[in-house]
Amino acid sequence: MDVIPAIDLLGGQCVRLFQGDYNQVEVFETDPVRMAQHWQALGAPRLHVVDLDGAKTGEPTNYPIITAIVAALEIPVQVGGGVRSRQAVTDLLSLGVDRVILGTIALEDPHLVAEVAAEFPERIWVGLDARQGYVATRGWLDTSTILATDLAQQMAAVGVAGFIYTDIQRDGTLQGPNIDALRQLLAASDRPVIASGGVSSLTDILSLLALEPQGLTGAIVGKALYTGAVDLKEALRAVGQGRWQDVPPHLGTSTWA
Repeated sequence: MDVIPAIDLLGGQCVRLFQGDYNQVEVFETDPVRMAQHWQALGAPRLHVVDLDGAKTGEPTNYPIITAIVAALEIPVQVGGGVRSRQAVTDLLSLGVDRVILGTIALEDPHLVAEVAAEFPERIWVGLDARQGYVATRGWLDTSTILATDLAQQMAAVGVAGFIYTDIQRDGTLQGPNIDALRQLLAASDRPVIASGGVSSLTDILSLLALEPQGLTGAIVGKALYTGAVDLKEALRAVGQGRWQDVPPHLGTSTWA
């Protein structure tokens, strides 16, 4: 199982939202590229980037920053947030992004999802962002009447590579992941799943590791890494991924302050 640091971009800065609320923003770093290099230096196997501006407006807006992050790293980068057209998908892939994460259009235009999934095998994932089990869209501002498990089955049928599941009520709260919801999602589809939202400790990461036999392939960690509640090196060691390099002195430890 991968432990994947998250970088959420808003207004050109690296931030975290509380339960997806754009009015509850905490800025952790004004230079997202430096932040990305920091996590790579500590051994991150990949990086998760969310364009929060794009998620809200419906069109990715942080292309220059995403381009700079991809160019600065050797590890793969996956990006989501406001990707609602074929052009947005191809633009991100042309920047060198490894995986593109689709959200709103999975509900609104499943035919487009099927088309890009067929055109770019293994590179199209769907973000299942759920509030009380129901899929939320448009930067989490709207909640649908579709269960995340039902949408997962539909998207697996059209050929997406995997899912990133976020429990919105846990995101940014450090309350622990929703294990029961993850079990239900893993049972609903045969595609790999990455968990996101609520990780607060190494214990939480180990609880997710127990779901690996059911198809959980990763855990995205945000606020807990930035506050130091989770040490990335320790987490990687715990899941058997001790692949870090020597950390340059100017990048410091895994705690970001």
